[in-house]
Formats: sequence, C-alpha cells, structure tokens
Amino acid sequence: MNSAAPLMAAALSQVTVRAKILILGNPVANRRDPVRVAEEMALLDLMTRGRLEVGFVRGVPYEISATNSSPTKMNERMWEAIDLIRKTWTNHNGPFNWEGAFFQHRQVNIWPRPYTQPHPPIWVTAMSQSSVPLVADADAVAATFLTGVEGTKRIFDSYRSRWHETGKGEVPLDRFGYAAMTFVGETDAEGMAGAEQLMWYLKSNKVPQEFILPPGYSPYFARAGALQGGGSAFDLASMSMDQLVESGIMFVGGPDTVAEQIKNFCDKIGGLGHLILHSQAGFMDHETAASGIRNFAEHVKPRLDAVFARPENLASRGPTNTST
Repeated sequence: MNSAAPLMAAALSQVTVRAKILILGNPVANRRDPVRVAEEMALLDLMTRGRLEVGFVRGVPYEISATNSSPTKMNERMWEAIDLIRKTWTNHNGPFNWEGAFFQHRQVNIWPRPYTQPHPPIWVTAMSQSSVPLVADADAVAATFLTGVEGTKRIFDSYRSRWHETGKGEVPLDRFGYAAMTFVGETDAEGMAGAEQLMWYLKSNKVPQEFILPPGYSPYFARAGALQGGGSAFDLASMSMDQLVESGIMFVGGPDTVAEQIKNFCDKIGGLGHLILHSQAGFMDHETAASGIRNFAEHVKPRLDAVFARPENLASRGPTNTST
C-alpha cells in the first residue's frame, strides 16, 4: 500500500537475500506505458536474482480521476497491457511493433531482460467469477482480498473449472492467493485489541461517495444487481468483528485461535497456496504491527506448516460443495 511499489521493491532487494518480493500490483489499466512497466519489473527481477513476483491489477475506481483514465473497458486495457508486457519479456527476435486497441508502441526492445526465464511469475487480482477464466488461461496466480469464504470459494472454483476445461489436470495450490486482515496476539484478548486497530481500514470513510463507483467501472448487470439487493459484496463498514472473523475476512486472536481459523478457511475453499497478511492499517504503530507479524511467524506458521506440508495438500482438491 504505497505510491511507488517499484521503488520500495528496489529498496527491499538490497536488504533481503532469500525473501520473495511480490508487487500486487501494477495498475496497468491506468498507466500509459506498459513497456516501461516491463522494463521496471525486468530490472527488479535482476536486482533480486529471480525473487520477484509480478502482480497486475485493474486499478481501484478512486484512481481513475487522478490518472485521467476512462472507467470503461479497464479490464480489456489491463489484459492488452499484460499481453504486451509478457511479449516484451519473452521476445528474442529483435525489436517489434505493437498496434493494439489501447496501446501503440514502435521498436519495442527492452534492456535488460528478466533474470527469470521465460519471465517472472505473474499474479492477477480476481474479485469476481467473470474475471477468473482469463487469469487461469494465463497460468497466473489468482489473488483475492476481502472476498470472504463464500466469495473466495466461488472465485477459486471458477479458476479450477476453467483449468480443467482446458485439459491442464490438477490445479497447483500455488495458483491461489488470499489476502486477509490478520493480527496475532499472545492471547485472544491481545489479538482482538490489535484487530480493532486494523478495522480502521474498513470503517474509515476515505473516499467521497461520488468517486467510489464511476459510471462504466462495473458491468451494468453487476450494478443493477447490487442496487436490487442481489449483489454478493459485503457491507464491510457495517460488519462487526465477529462477523468479519466468521466470514473469513479477518483472522484474529491468539496463535491457536488464528491457526484454527486459517485451517477452517482453507478447508472450506478447497485449499490455498499463498496467504498474504494485511497486518497494519491506519494509526497502528510500528511496534504493534511488528509484534503481530512476529507472533504469526513464530507461533502460527509452524502450526500451519504441519498441515500444508502434507502431500494431499500440494494440489487443489477441485470444486467442493462446502458452504459457510
């Protein structure tokens, strides 16, 4: 959550040795020059010696006015940009021209090339079932946030179905990523106290109403369904902490409690390869945030390693009928 992710990743590349560095992600539908993004990521991949994972996002609606972008056809722009970036990374036949619907580039020939061949791992955020097939076709990691148990299961099952339709066999669990608001205390009470600070992210009205959903950003049928009360999105700002925990949007408490919450979540969605911790927000100070992350690393992760290291958990179990 920063304004210049490539700069932060470059700094991290110099103070880490083994850690993977994920940018999730580059809002390429709002950027004018995908080739520049390809060059930035290739250089970062070299600086990290292949530890970079590159995420792409459509971009949130609040960015549209600030970047003077159009809210319509953002998904199409994102995928054209991803296709251009992938070709930029993998083309070895000299300069090429790109004449697309949204981007036009002459003499594309980046330097340096990525350290990872043919290119760094790609992640794409998927917040609805309709966006998932293209992610599966691209062999990318599908990442979700604030979708809870039911929404995440629908998205991941859609990915599995598309993967199976195209004859790729079992879906590796590393194709699934979920970001959850997580705080681990030494006790349940301490974990809940930290989580209260995390809830600022959901409760604070950070964006004026007129910028939340500009016309054209969401498909008309999704907007109509939401207005009629048929949308699947949570009203996060009005949910209590108990509701957020029950729905799988937050994992909070002491180590035993959080480990059990995550295990139950994974069972219900059919498996998970990547858990991204959203462990700081708003006015939470560094010491508190670091304590929560350290408690997770030292006391929760070992409990999860014992579960997810089992051979049967290395591949997705396929669509399930489990519901909350």
